[in-house]
Amino acid sequence: MKNKYRNLFLLFGVLAIVVMLCTMDMDYSDIWENLKRVGFWFPVIMLLWFFVYLINTCSWYLIIRDDRKYRVPFWTVCKLSITGFAINYATPGGLMGGEPYRIMELTPYVGVSKATSSVILYVMMHIFSHFWFWFLSIFLYIFLYPVNTFMAILLTAIGAFCLLAIYFFARGYKNGMTVKTFRFLQKVPFVKRWAHRFIVKQKDTLEQIDSQIALLHSQHKITFYSSLLLELSARIFSSLEIYIILRVFTPEVSGWDCVLILAFSSLFSNLIFFFPMQLGAREGGLALAVDGLHLSPALGVYVGLITRLRELLWIAIGMVLIKVGNRKPADSPSSEC
Repeated sequence: MKNKYRNLFLLFGVLAIVVMLCTMDMDYSDIWENLKRVGFWFPVIMLLWFFVYLINTCSWYLIIRDDRKYRVPFWTVCKLSITGFAINYATPGGLMGGEPYRIMELTPYVGVSKATSSVILYVMMHIFSHFWFWFLSIFLYIFLYPVNTFMAILLTAIGAFCLLAIYFFARGYKNGMTVKTFRFLQKVPFVKRWAHRFIVKQKDTLEQIDSQIALLHSQHKITFYSSLLLELSARIFSSLEIYIILRVFTPEVSGWDCVLILAFSSLFSNLIFFFPMQLGAREGGLALAVDGLHLSPALGVYVGLITRLRELLWIAIGMVLIKVGNRKPADSPSSEC
């Protein structure tokens, strides 16, 4: 990637961080007091998320190396993974900056077709794992808590929503979805002309990307399911953050409670996906999820605050990584996961 594009991504990230700091709906003295209560556990939370990103990196790395044709340094993929997530966290709507960045940086190593298909496949896998995580959490709730009429209706609706999404993702994995996506965009106002020109010029490339997507699901099942399990494990592992924070404020919480809090709060915040870092939506989702487990809703606000600060720091780290370690592929050592 040319330095001017890296600088644009960096500038966008810095501006997004400034906006987030200025729009946080809490007094900075309150932030400091809550940070002091968490104490040395905050660096532990930061380290915890480094390992979450490592698991995400392994998932994407398996997809890149599924046919063993390409040798991309593992730590390069890790850097692109962290920075891509940082850009997405800072982007209204999500998935609007991190994915183009990853494709542009990965292209010199594997070519534009493989770079695009691997990024699309990883995004699909990342989202696909969310639906499985939410769906499986329904049964965890039923196992741990009594289900009244309201919860039965709510869990049924969530289950139907997740199964429908899983079905469409399965169809996408079987047949590919890039050509269909651009055909759909041809009907969308403001972008239909651009989409038509793009599909005419790049039809062969898009069909090749679709064939690579279908190939992973049909012939490389070990890679497919290993990547999915890694993404699911990353979701479960990240719930330790909620457990650590809540244990500071109350002993009345278990690890499985924290998995449920993460599942239902992330479902709520992803339904309102168009805010940078889901500003406000995540705190509301955490408060509702915590209240649903008969804990004080204020605890959800505390969790939201600490996770927000952790995200801000990791976004800053991701932005710094944009300018770090940008060596040519020929100069980069290969690595295994």
